[in-house]
Amino acid sequence: MTAEPSGTASHARILGIGAYRPSVVVPNSDIVGRIDSSDEWVQQRSGIKERRWAAPEETARSMGVAAAEQALVRAGLDARQIDCVVVATISHFMQTPALATLIAHDLGTEQPAAFDISAACAGFSHGIALANDLVRGGSARHVLVIGVERLSEITDPDDRGSAFIFADGAGAAIVGPSRTPGIFPVVWGSDGEQYDLIRQRDDWRDVITSETPSMPYLQMQGNAVFRWASFAMAKVGLQALDRAGITVDELDCFVPHQANMRITDAMARSMKLPDTVRIARDIAEQGNTSAASIPLALDRMYADGEARTGDHALLIAFGAGLAYAAQVVVLP
Repeated sequence: MTAEPSGTASHARILGIGAYRPSVVVPNSDIVGRIDSSDEWVQQRSGIKERRWAAPEETARSMGVAAAEQALVRAGLDARQIDCVVVATISHFMQTPALATLIAHDLGTEQPAAFDISAACAGFSHGIALANDLVRGGSARHVLVIGVERLSEITDPDDRGSAFIFADGAGAAIVGPSRTPGIFPVVWGSDGEQYDLIRQRDDWRDVITSETPSMPYLQMQGNAVFRWASFAMAKVGLQALDRAGITVDELDCFVPHQANMRITDAMARSMKLPDTVRIARDIAEQGNTSAASIPLALDRMYADGEARTGDHALLIAFGAGLAYAAQVVVLP
């Protein structure tokens, strides 16, 4: 059994980041024929040049394990030190048991608390907020947060508005105690009035009873989502900076959910981020991986030398629900 956490911690921080990118690279040329489009159109609309899709053997479970193992190594921890596993996903196709319990077992943990959360693209940031509170409240000493998606299975290849957007992958973070603030207060919420802007097309019950059952694909009203995310989320980002007590001039990195390059650029303009702020643009080669996109983008920033230990990074995520979350973190 997992040892009892040793009391509360004044602060918490991210100790290590991990990522897993699937093996199949899918360029725009493989997508555009079925949606009567072009590589130029896709890049202008989204900034995406190619995306990663999982091979048959690359499951949400195996990708989540791989990202978690890398995060553990980078944090200098053993899996037996994990007290809680939180998995953010919308593409684990079993209602129960939670994917988190399976990943915890595969990692060799000692029966930690384990559960999934469903906040779509905002899921990873929700997980970081929960982990921060769990560590500071004394419920856990080390929390593993995983964002993992296999969206290629629920993407309609004939939908001109979304076929080129979604992708697969996994990212993970270990959150643990800190002597100084490392995760600042979250700004989060939801706008259920706009529930239909991004959603699963069909109810599972309707699929089961249909004469011609098919996967209930994702559907999205792209223009409406663009307007909402570009401006409403910029305000949320500024609120998160305010709660952290830092200004845009003191920010080092901006790591938004990799939904669309145009949304990222619009948010940066609305927040008036200076040129000194390094901005994640992982979507160009990875695509939109929903809950996995922020840790994957952070991993790429480290690899490219754009993210450094001690940097202040603004994470902001948004998606179906419409759910959103933003927080400033100190990078490990």
